[in-house]
Amino acid sequence: MTDTTGPRERFTDEELAFLRYVRFGELPERVSPAEWVETAETDPPEPFPNRRDDPRHWGGVNPV
Repeated sequence: MTDTTGPRERFTDEELAFLRYVRFGELPERVSPAEWVETAETDPPEPFPNRRDDPRHWGGVNPV
């Protein structure tokens, strides 16, 4: 178990930025709003049939 009651080292913002850079490397460039992907709302998929021999699922007779 780690002792959390002892003195803790405090880092400056510059030191923390350096440690993040060492650990994760350089961040990719920020994506501009023009490059964002537009999404479209769609209907939810139809549920799977309860039975494997359901003709609606396998291209059989369409119910009216």
